[in-house]
Amino acid sequence: MSDTNSLNNEIRDLLMDSGLFNALLPADFTAVAGYFSITTVEQGKAIFQEGDAGSFMCIINSGTVSVRKLNSDEQPVEIATLRKGRAFGEMAVLDGERRSASCIAATHCHLLNLGKDSLDKMLNDAPKIAAKIIRAIAVALSRRLRMVDGQLLSQQV
Repeated sequence: MSDTNSLNNEIRDLLMDSGLFNALLPADFTAVAGYFSITTVEQGKAIFQEGDAGSFMCIINSGTVSVRKLNSDEQPVEIATLRKGRAFGEMAVLDGERRSASCIAATHCHLLNLGKDSLDKMLNDAPKIAAKIIRAIAVALSRRLRMVDGQLLSQQV
């Protein structure tokens, strides 16, 4: 049992450090830690591929992730580099659609994962805390969309 507790404590601390869930109370982090898992991905390995079914999201604890999309010639083009604290793959967890891009470990990565099944279970077990998690994900997505809108506007000027 102590192994599970120490893993949950580690996950709780990583979630608190990520900055993504600032709206959560300390007790909330403890409550949700068991729904997340930790994975490591070696440099150069795919975390997921564009078009895959989306069943989990990630938060980068350490390392960098390259986000790539296929261009019209079916060649992968890097569209972003993500660093510590950044979440990715959230859209698929929320909407169940296929992955809109590939994510590759640009360096050795230590990731926190939240599966769609775990999020659904959290919604049943702890709906108020799950709502805070979903709201934080939605706010992060909204910020990113506003940033992209700003970039598109500045390119048209």
